[in-house]
Amino acid sequence: MDARNMLRFLVLSFGLTLVLLLTWFHLPTSFLNKEALDCNVYSGWCTSKNRFQSSNPINKPTFSTHNRKQRHESDVPRHPLDPLTIQEFNEVRTILATHPLFKSSNSYTLNSVVLDEPEKELVLKWRKGQPLLPRKVSVVALVKGIAHTLIVDLSRSQVTNETRSPSSGYPTMTIKDMQSVLDVPLKSGEFNRTIIKRGVNLSDLSCLPLAAGWYGTPVEENRRLIKVQCYSSKGTVNFYMKPIEGLTVLVDMDKKEVVSITDNGVNIPVANGIDTDYRYSVQKLNGEMNYLINPISLEQPKGPSFTVDGHIVKWANWEFHLKPDPRAGIIISQAKVRDTDTSEMRNVIYKGFTSELFVPYMDPTDAWYFKTYMDAGEYGFGLQAMPLDPLNDCPRNAYYMDGLFASADGTPFVQPNMICIFESYAGDIAWRHAECPITDMKVTEVRPKVTLVVRMAAAVANYDYIIDWEFQTDGLIRSKVGLSGILMVKGTTYENMNQVPDQEYLYGTLLSENIIGVIHDHYITYYLDMDIDGSDNSFIKVNIKKEETSPGESPRKSYLKAVRKVAKTEKDAQIKLQLYDPSEFHVVNPLKKTRLGNPVGYKLVPGATAASLLDHEDKAQKRAAFTNNQIWVTPYNKSEQWAGGLLVYQSRGDDTLQVWSNRDRPIENKDIVLWYTVGFHHVPSQEDYPIMPTVSASFDLKPVNFFERNPILRMRPNFQEDLPVCKAQDSA
Repeated sequence: MDARNMLRFLVLSFGLTLVLLLTWFHLPTSFLNKEALDCNVYSGWCTSKNRFQSSNPINKPTFSTHNRKQRHESDVPRHPLDPLTIQEFNEVRTILATHPLFKSSNSYTLNSVVLDEPEKELVLKWRKGQPLLPRKVSVVALVKGIAHTLIVDLSRSQVTNETRSPSSGYPTMTIKDMQSVLDVPLKSGEFNRTIIKRGVNLSDLSCLPLAAGWYGTPVEENRRLIKVQCYSSKGTVNFYMKPIEGLTVLVDMDKKEVVSITDNGVNIPVANGIDTDYRYSVQKLNGEMNYLINPISLEQPKGPSFTVDGHIVKWANWEFHLKPDPRAGIIISQAKVRDTDTSEMRNVIYKGFTSELFVPYMDPTDAWYFKTYMDAGEYGFGLQAMPLDPLNDCPRNAYYMDGLFASADGTPFVQPNMICIFESYAGDIAWRHAECPITDMKVTEVRPKVTLVVRMAAAVANYDYIIDWEFQTDGLIRSKVGLSGILMVKGTTYENMNQVPDQEYLYGTLLSENIIGVIHDHYITYYLDMDIDGSDNSFIKVNIKKEETSPGESPRKSYLKAVRKVAKTEKDAQIKLQLYDPSEFHVVNPLKKTRLGNPVGYKLVPGATAASLLDHEDKAQKRAAFTNNQIWVTPYNKSEQWAGGLLVYQSRGDDTLQVWSNRDRPIENKDIVLWYTVGFHHVPSQEDYPIMPTVSASFDLKPVNFFERNPILRMRPNFQEDLPVCKAQDSA
């Protein structure tokens, strides 16, 4: 080959290689992974990976996806409610290191380090572009067994306030607290001997740190106690199904020493755990998987309709601030909805979050009576939030947000993929009407319901809680709780119900050989600082009453009427829901009315719920007195946010929502907080074994005379040309 032909060959080869490289780099990720869909003009976005790719660059979102690496080191706060940054956490540690309280003691933990939010009035006045309000940090520290609350002013680099809590109880446990007690039982020869006697290898032990509650015994005075119970993990990751029943170790959490050991289950065998491993890899080995449905996904040819700018989320007619929190999990703040008639952004909620959870088990025996957990105040709901699993916890069109929290010494750590945000469309209808043939009018109008979901999943030991905040275009906010995970079970000698002499004293359901699922409740209490078009609101109970007609007045004998009563004080708003005494519950702004004269408002629409049946004098119920009613209303007080009190661990019920509300303060035309409890009674069944299908309950916050008319009247329907066809059979 002569030099000219050789040069021509090299140029051609280089050009061909360049084309191949460019083609490779611009192919959809799904094609590179051999999962390509046969897409039409939308091949730029239609992939099997969680990527936002738009054929229209204008709609390209400004955020990346779950597989990004967030660089938190460079984060700076941009909104008064933004959570603390890495730099701010480190500043707090530096400031506290020189404070006398910590210099004089090597025995302390920082149990909570979070933003001390600015005064509400200042936040409401602040506008984007203005200087950020001074950043302050609230620190709850345990020093030599005593709880202290400190305010650290970062702008002045000093502690500006330090107090000892007047109420009983201890702060939320740290991750270090929980981990460090698990090895303590192994220091006891008595414990080790009883484990070996039961035929369990010490190497197979899996133990749990169980909050001990408070029962007024002398041993509880002036010490933090925790109970440790253990399981065998031999042959399964689902060690919860193999309890070492009746063996409870009481541990001093600070001294890391065994206080006592109780063993009332020597004759109860450890269950075999066969077929309890729920992992997909193990299930495949046990036989052919039973696929009931084909894979399904929501595709968005023009990309998502929402944006996330720091912690501000904007979608459709909604805007709100979103913040991960170590105790509450998700905090929604300054939620505003756009009025389609005036284009004005109108206030709905100043702040909403899960304030406390109460999970009492209904077995009064020695190894179970104390299991009355307060998952937010004892364990930290956000601290227990697990990284969400893309494609399964959240759809592939989701955006993920990390949590950034402080460890026991104040060092910041990242809780990755803690929250996801995504648009949801399940084929539901936003509104519709079709004229029937008798009118001779050929009209059919339908609008699809698309919603925005903010989700977190917390795994508090065996139980998994899925928390959703769902925003709808018609102004409705739905808050939903899903329960899944694994039951806390009790070992038993029974293998069949025909062996049980008195089923009443099982305290649950026989789920498998040697396993009882214990009856229990779940209560999730929400804090809802409503600001309907402003902070001065009123709470109205709209009672639906039967009215009887007068003789001869009508062929009808009775009808229903709505009787409205404004709650003047807190006790007027302590409400137990009753099926045969129905009511609506409105939060209104009496100073702002529609053009027709109705006060603008939102109503709480309770869903299926449960009420605590425990005796109010039961010490567990005293601590969880916030579940005595389903609805409460209190005047806004920055210090009253946690329904079980600031310090919940081993608290005595002296700083609860019940205590505050009993002050009976005025609430008419005030800045008020609405509290609502979602409840579940759970009598386990065999379908809950070995892992539970999710069960859910929810409540709604729904506009009531807030808008002048249907706010989604002008909503656009879907058209065939809007959507891609990825495969011929997909559009059949």
